[in-house]
Amino acid sequence: MRGLASPASGTGWPVYRANPLAFLRTELAREGLVAAADLATLPVGRRLAIAGLVLIRQRPGSANGVVFITLEDETGIANLIVWPAILERFRRAALGATLLRCTGKLQREESVIHVVADRLEDMTPRLNTLRDHTGDAVAPRPAPKPPFTYSAKPPGYDPRDIVIASRNFR
Repeated sequence: MRGLASPASGTGWPVYRANPLAFLRTELAREGLVAAADLATLPVGRRLAIAGLVLIRQRPGSANGVVFITLEDETGIANLIVWPAILERFRRAALGATLLRCTGKLQREESVIHVVADRLEDMTPRLNTLRDHTGDAVAPRPAPKPPFTYSAKPPGYDPRDIVIASRNFR
């Protein structure tokens, strides 16, 4: 995983730029889940399973109870269509999950790709296993720095020390 971590400026803590699902991809692929980038090449009408971080949940008033969910994995985004009956059946997962698994049918028309959901599962607890997948141990917090103290009065401490350069126009 070269290039994914760099020291955060001044904190001593690594900053990861990879999507969390990149660390789970091998495991998810073993379970038969496809990546968002694969949706563009898979046959239309195919049943598949996909998982991703929930970015957006929309329930427009004009959609007659249909909920649109946008998921993100390390390869891109996937749009889900959740019909009202499926929403009621899997309400807790649909409305509460941070990491959501969707099983459904692939639909694609021109550049619009979505999965019509027939099953939803909350996979949020899997995010707690990321440390096991990255191999990082809990990093010790750096010791707090002592408060800065001046050894002598800084310039400008006394208003009489302030000198403003001026120009005399004659």
